[in-house]
Amino acid sequence: MHVNVSPATLSRLRTALTGRVIEPDDDGYDRARAVYYGGFDRRPAAVIRPADAADVARVIMFARDTGIELAVRGGGHSNAGHSVSEGGIVLDLRDMRAIDIDVEGRTAWAQGGLTAGGFTAAVGAHGLATGFGDTGTVGIGGITLGGGIGFLVRKHGLALDNLLAVEIVTADGELRHVDAQTHPDLFWAIRGGGGNFGVVTRLQFKLQPLESIVGGILVLPGTAEVIASFIAEADAAPEELSTIINVMPAPPMPFLPEEWHGQLILMAFMAYAGDSEAGERAIAPFRALATPLADMLQTMPYSGMFASEEEEDQTTAVARTMFIDTVDRGVADTIVEYLESSDASMRAVQLRVLGGAMARVPVDATAFAHRNSKIMVNVAAFYERLEERAIREAWVIELSGVLRQSDAGAYVNFLQDESIDRVRAAYPGETWNRLRAIKAEYDPTNLFRLNQNIPPATD
Repeated sequence: MHVNVSPATLSRLRTALTGRVIEPDDDGYDRARAVYYGGFDRRPAAVIRPADAADVARVIMFARDTGIELAVRGGGHSNAGHSVSEGGIVLDLRDMRAIDIDVEGRTAWAQGGLTAGGFTAAVGAHGLATGFGDTGTVGIGGITLGGGIGFLVRKHGLALDNLLAVEIVTADGELRHVDAQTHPDLFWAIRGGGGNFGVVTRLQFKLQPLESIVGGILVLPGTAEVIASFIAEADAAPEELSTIINVMPAPPMPFLPEEWHGQLILMAFMAYAGDSEAGERAIAPFRALATPLADMLQTMPYSGMFASEEEEDQTTAVARTMFIDTVDRGVADTIVEYLESSDASMRAVQLRVLGGAMARVPVDATAFAHRNSKIMVNVAAFYERLEERAIREAWVIELSGVLRQSDAGAYVNFLQDESIDRVRAAYPGETWNRLRAIKAEYDPTNLFRLNQNIPPATD
């Protein structure tokens, strides 16, 4: 571990904070530095868990004055490992999880360390919801600032489309209230620009009435015909229905027939945000595509889409995110061919049909500019040994290249540690230049650089 700050300096910081400072010799250090994905065995000089926004400001000022690398962690789900630093400090928001719900006004203020699952359960108790992604343990801050493409995306838009305001500590240590009227340039930038502009300590969301959904998991045979037909049905479905499908070898799960283990399946996560009868009608065409291998679709609370927040085994994978225009039979055949050709312990092609409310927002309204994209794709191959990685990466890159169509974009929340060109692909057209100009105003020295980085403009 390369530490570029002395213990005495950290001791002075500890004295100034209300929250916790966890150093390498402290109990719980290894647990505190662990992140969601494997392959990032980094040892920070300290993991700091602020108690409030004042603590956050002190840590930011400390990082600015010492030059130490600063990682910011909400849920720890960064695909690139940006939630932890080697030798730097981690600003870990997990002790900041409070939520204040205005049931009558249908809004909620939540601290940046709250998880999507925690938020969903809290507001769901009042028959309300905001869509984030597909994972309950992800932090609401990170996923919202990058987009938030989840189970309500077609009905209610991205997570950031439901963001009303934030409180953010910028690189100068100032706590700013930011919304459409106050610092509107910064409000535009943080809605898609990720963590490049500061540390968001609180977020205010618009809440949607949602007593229940028809949702859960539907598993079908992973044939090319079923894949293409499923995507066509998802595109034609009412916008109340959002779907996320994974085409992959069947894992040895108890609800899947044993004779299907290892064979290609289509595992669909589906959520109909409306009444039960209409939901049943909407999902009927999907059930008719083939005899289901498992059908766990039912009326349930929206929070039922998220698993309980238990610690999970770390996985190591190579992945590429992209957008495409269509999945016809030829594209589906390619997906099947490549999945069958790989001997990775697990490999998958994930497809999310977009449109609906997300597409009705003007392209330049936020820094998330992929409003007209049709389908989001994530190609992934898992590996167990480091020497496998190059093989899995080559397969992922090749398949991604074959699948690429007219849309050259990328979803910033799914990027790994790739290249500046891939970051730019997340911000097409003038979005990139506008973000760089705003970055130069609020973070001219690029203090917040351990992320999918947008360098400040130098013109």
